[in-house]
Amino acid sequence: MTDGTSGPNGTSGTDATNGSNGTNGTNGTNGTGPVLATAHGLLRGTLEGPVAAFRGIPYAASPVGALRFAAPSPQPGWQGIRDAVRPGPAAPQGPSRLEAVMGPREPDWDEDGCLTLNVWTPRQTPAAATDAPRPVLLWFHGGGFSSGSGGWDWYDGARLAALGDIVVVTANYRVGPLGYLYLPEFGADNLGCRDQGAALRWVAENIAAFGGDPAAITVGGQSAGAYSALALALDPATGGAVRRVIAQSGPWGMRPQDPAEAAETAAAYLRLLGIDPRQAGSAPGASGWEELRALPVRQLLDTYRRLAADRAGSGDPNPPMYPVLGGAGLPQPMLPAVAAGALGGKDLLLGTTTDEMTGFGLHGPVGETVTHRFFHAGATELAEHRAAQGTPAYVYRFDRRPTPDELGLGATHCAELPFLFGTFDAYPAAPMLGTVGAADRALGEAFGRALAAFTATGAPGGDWTPYRTAADVQRFA
Repeated sequence: MTDGTSGPNGTSGTDATNGSNGTNGTNGTNGTGPVLATAHGLLRGTLEGPVAAFRGIPYAASPVGALRFAAPSPQPGWQGIRDAVRPGPAAPQGPSRLEAVMGPREPDWDEDGCLTLNVWTPRQTPAAATDAPRPVLLWFHGGGFSSGSGGWDWYDGARLAALGDIVVVTANYRVGPLGYLYLPEFGADNLGCRDQGAALRWVAENIAAFGGDPAAITVGGQSAGAYSALALALDPATGGAVRRVIAQSGPWGMRPQDPAEAAETAAAYLRLLGIDPRQAGSAPGASGWEELRALPVRQLLDTYRRLAADRAGSGDPNPPMYPVLGGAGLPQPMLPAVAAGALGGKDLLLGTTTDEMTGFGLHGPVGETVTHRFFHAGATELAEHRAAQGTPAYVYRFDRRPTPDELGLGATHCAELPFLFGTFDAYPAAPMLGTVGAADRALGEAFGRALAAFTATGAPGGDWTPYRTAADVQRFA
């Protein structure tokens, strides 16, 4: 990697050709950031203190046109130097259910160009093959398989990369109907999971260029991202690339969708769109669902919201569409798979917050019961399986409560995220965060260092002990 200062006019000496949207050059600008070569072409990033950042890197082709509702296709590459200074758009989505807790986001989605990832690496990348490459954390956002983006400033990886001397990667994946509509005959089969697998493969094939070690990849994430990270580690198609797993607030009580139920949901969705599922496949040589690829994406999202509203009174807290058991990326139920030893020798770190469900409006005894059922019990079960197998996990509980706490949130779902990434300023007036003081920043540093150390070594260091009983849960307050 060059530092962008060795050529004329302050460039790296490999100035870009003019292009549009950063796909065939640098939008006509003369950049001065670091330049490196990937398997798909040259990238120019930015220097941010001790870290070099490369944002908005496509790991797959845009899922538009014939590629909508299709498995991710390989990134075709680009000519010249591609600017990697801004994150790509989020995948198309509606508002998050947690906006009242975390704060709203301005819509920034676009179907075209949404399959991107972002890399932060300490500036002194290994200069020779004899230098040791850095461990890698590939982290997936949450959002109930319906919202979120790895490019949001909430998940900026610069501070974590510098804190732990690791390479941090965040990635987008398709969500909602574009990611989890179940029409396997049409090719729509756990597409969000397949996107995540494609991002993992990209990291394994390209991260050495950023100073990362492809043999030391930790997959991690929070909520839906935790669920996804463990699924990647357990799936034989992707597990070989995974060394460690960090699973924050995984919704382990959410059983995978049954294929028959997912098919019924898909049929209901098609009916709301005005597509008769009974006629699907009736035309010779046609799938019967091709018009899905031509509908405006806004119509797909609005119809998904209608579907969710129709099911809101059923008592099922799960989103209408999420990973389907037996589909791509989820060949078997995860907790029984871990119990059977499918995780092998991979290291595991698990965590929850104390009051997960307050962010969803459930307080008091009901909230505690559902928090235990959906989050705490599964984390304990996973940890107990690993302890019985002689490969104990590390477990934490995040207890820190905001001041003031006018909504009575306590340590709610997502509360630990500003502390992991050190992105407190990205959550202005977020009720889950409250006022941030010196003690909070120290807590964030301790939390970030622990998870970065686990990424690097398999142990979070400090006074953590491997889980064997409830007394071994590390508390953060």
